[in-house]
Amino acid sequence: MTRILAIVAALSAASAALVARAQPLPPAQRGASAAVASSPGQPFPGLSATEIARFESGRSAFERARSLEAGLGPLFNDSACNRCHNRKGVGGAGIQSAVMAGRLDGDAFDPLLAQGGPTIAANTLLFEPAVRAKRAAPDCKLTRDAESIPDDANVVTRRRTTPLFGLGLVDATPDTVFVELARRQPAPIRGRVARVHDFAAGAPRMGKFGWKAQTPSLHQFSGQALLFEIGLTSPEFPAEQPPFGDASWLAGCDIVPDPEVEAAEVEQMTEFMQLLAPIAPLEASAESRAGDALFGRLGCDTCHARRLTSGPSPIAALSEKTYAPYSDFLLHDMGAEGDRIAEGGAGPREMRTAPLWGLRLTGSTRLWHDGRAGSFQAAIERHDGQGARSRAAFGALSSREREQLFAFLTTL
Repeated sequence: MTRILAIVAALSAASAALVARAQPLPPAQRGASAAVASSPGQPFPGLSATEIARFESGRSAFERARSLEAGLGPLFNDSACNRCHNRKGVGGAGIQSAVMAGRLDGDAFDPLLAQGGPTIAANTLLFEPAVRAKRAAPDCKLTRDAESIPDDANVVTRRRTTPLFGLGLVDATPDTVFVELARRQPAPIRGRVARVHDFAAGAPRMGKFGWKAQTPSLHQFSGQALLFEIGLTSPEFPAEQPPFGDASWLAGCDIVPDPEVEAAEVEQMTEFMQLLAPIAPLEASAESRAGDALFGRLGCDTCHARRLTSGPSPIAALSEKTYAPYSDFLLHDMGAEGDRIAEGGAGPREMRTAPLWGLRLTGSTRLWHDGRAGSFQAAIERHDGQGARSRAAFGALSSREREQLFAFLTTL
């Protein structure tokens, strides 16, 4: 969802041809089950005292509201991470959504960088109390109005704020696990690994995070979120977003020298997300067990993969653990239901399989990437492209079977 990712979208490379663990696996090769939290927003159970201290330090950075004098803006969506990631606990989903815009001509997508695309900020620094902003930046020519949709845009969409619970396990899972998982999927619905640029490594890696799998690591996710959601530059992302795509607007508005955030603070936020535990599913009932079986019969678990196993990690809670994200973290062609935005390694029709763990915390009224699906049924019926076969199979279910499937989803 970022301008930098739009610029590096062409960067790609073949993955290393390695054999690694992926689901399904023989039981002897599976790692121990990952620990889960009984309530959202908690660290993994059993962390060391040092790891707990790192989690709490990262949480403080995640919850810290940024001021103009600390570098907020000049464009931003909110002033603290937890103001968007807060549903049912710090790090959860949110009611907010980000606006994306661009121009699609056939299969060619133009992010309209020179007009302020593809990310459209909700606020400028003048949104903070105008008198205070003028005192801190008296020469800033911006107004309180948000960025406008570029005149040439013919694609405008929204993206929901997603939950962060358990993503440290995904971050600790080798890319080769997902490559092998894709290889084992049936050809008609086989997912594709997104290849994006890892700014820390200076090389291509698999994208795992974001609606378009546009981000390869939680570390990069932290730096990008600071820049594009709060307007804070960091060592890996040192350039401000130019308002409306025009750098001249920065004059008088960018009042803090870059980078505005040190590498240590990016690392703090990364550690908070790494150590944020997934949520335990609810106890199964007869109805939900029947729905669980239907989930497999419909082929939903081909893309919404039930089990993955992480690789070695210096953090014991993340090292070689089997976890249940209900996602393959691969790109799939969603046909007419893609968001029509090309980003990172994803095309306009492609979306990353949305993880379903913790689904009950998000609720069933704002589903899909844009939040327009108001129920489990509406979300299932929006599956197109490679998801059309499962959608058709769902359409053939009886009312009782549908209720059983929904009962299962409610336990996640």
